[in-house]
Amino acid sequence: MDWIINDELGLTVRHLVGWAAASAMVVGGVIPYVPQYREIKKTQDAEGFSLYVCLALLSANSLRIFFWFAKRFELPLLVQSVVMNITMFLMIHLCVKVKRNSTVIAHHKDVAFSDFDPKYFWSWTDFQSYLDFMLFFWAVGAAITYLMLPYDWFMETVGFLAVFTEAMLGAPQFMRNFRNKSTYGMSIHMVLMWTLGDMFKTVYFIVRNAPTQFWVCGSLQVSLDIAILLQVWIYRKNTDRRNSHRGD
Repeated sequence: MDWIINDELGLTVRHLVGWAAASAMVVGGVIPYVPQYREIKKTQDAEGFSLYVCLALLSANSLRIFFWFAKRFELPLLVQSVVMNITMFLMIHLCVKVKRNSTVIAHHKDVAFSDFDPKYFWSWTDFQSYLDFMLFFWAVGAAITYLMLPYDWFMETVGFLAVFTEAMLGAPQFMRNFRNKSTYGMSIHMVLMWTLGDMFKTVYFIVRNAPTQFWVCGSLQVSLDIAILLQVWIYRKNTDRRNSHRGD
């Protein structure tokens, strides 16, 4: 009788652990952007955050959703992609609003996706343009996925592009820091949470036997997070100087 109770208890514990891990996967990717969102809203300065991070995540998670129709991987990973897309639109909405209110942007002409000017790609001055572009991306992606679904090589490529794009999401932020020789305006808490979340995510992929693309690119993502944290230390003097000027 005792062994039956122990088995049932063990199953309950495993179920709870699995549920907790799945919940962490869904919301864990969103949490790092909370301090960055609050930082931008507080300072009314979006200069330190690269909107190309949002582009990378929107593209990656949209491709992952398309990939799900071929591989049907775990549902929490699919839900995470939907939640992350919503979060990125919230980040874009705030950044566009802040930039439009700034004196720098106020004297520039409005540019929109409908202008079809590649020079201003992903630098539009209205939120609707970002939404329009993603609606176009989803429509084309859904049509191609529907037509190419029977071809495994194509869908495997989509899966690789999804996780590789996500793995490189820190690259725009890394390059912005490198050009500015400063991490001013970037939330260090966001990057720390990136790192911890990506470590957890990579381990989750390995333990749950996710497709190989997931954990390989997850390891790459952790490496890039660490590189950005190194920039915080390397550029600390320049960042402190700019923060002190803002305080004045």
